[in-house]
Amino acid sequence: MASQLIREWSGIQQFPPATQDKLLELLGRLKEKKRDKLTILVMGKGGVGKSSTVNSIIGERAVTVSAFQSEAPRPVMVSRERSGFTLNIIDTPGIVEGGYVNDQAIDIIKRFLLNKTIDVLLYVDRLDAYRVDTLDKQVVKAISNIFGQEIWHRAILVLTHAQVSPPDSLTYNEFLSKRSEALLKVVHLGARFKNQDIESISIPVGLVENSTRCNKNGKDEKILPNGTAWIPSIVETITKVALTESESIFVDQKLIDGPNPNDRGKIFIPLILAFQYFFVLKPIQRWIKNDIDKEVKPRWA
Repeated sequence: MASQLIREWSGIQQFPPATQDKLLELLGRLKEKKRDKLTILVMGKGGVGKSSTVNSIIGERAVTVSAFQSEAPRPVMVSRERSGFTLNIIDTPGIVEGGYVNDQAIDIIKRFLLNKTIDVLLYVDRLDAYRVDTLDKQVVKAISNIFGQEIWHRAILVLTHAQVSPPDSLTYNEFLSKRSEALLKVVHLGARFKNQDIESISIPVGLVENSTRCNKNGKDEKILPNGTAWIPSIVETITKVALTESESIFVDQKLIDGPNPNDRGKIFIPLILAFQYFFVLKPIQRWIKNDIDKEVKPRWA
């Protein structure tokens, strides 16, 4: 397999100075913690803005996006280097087709990720969608089946199309809160977290507006309706998740293959044998012994 092409991160120079300063500060924070590489996995349904988000963070058109093909048909890893630090972002195709999770797309993604370490998962959806359904739960379940529940300890819920006008006379923050809570509830259900575990997991929410019509502040930074410069904000959230105590996810062949169906139930074999010994074999032995003791022996015996 050919080695991944790592290019100089020239796109960072396309950002306004205030954004550049913040991004370099965050890279410095990672290097202080002895981190010289960061790998980000971007997943979600199709048409939610995954590829555009990759381009926005990199600051260049690293992944092709067109009106007729909204995202990469196959996984693509974009690698950029700056001052001895390497940033890898893996863009993936949507994993839903015809209203169902596409197993073929899942297999392609798994094979692509073999022997890679995932530091942060960006689970992408749209802020301007107004409902969640069983398909959202299926997508979360599919991701959890690949990586296990642990991946959500390194996840960020990324909501695109964040320059949206809230419906029903809600304020922007009220609408954001309702939409985030609905999706996070789906994550908890789809990943099958127990109620007592939900309190210990905190999945941050990041907002993204990839449109060229995104509003800007006085420093020429793209901002959200709440005034937040979103590119420094999302990269700061990524940095915080990358530096959490939970371990990164290494994708080995065992993780790709999933649990061996032949191993299913083996953990119960010792319990079954113990049950049979104490509750089947031992009672039978006692019954036989009692029968022998009760047997009337002949006088000449």
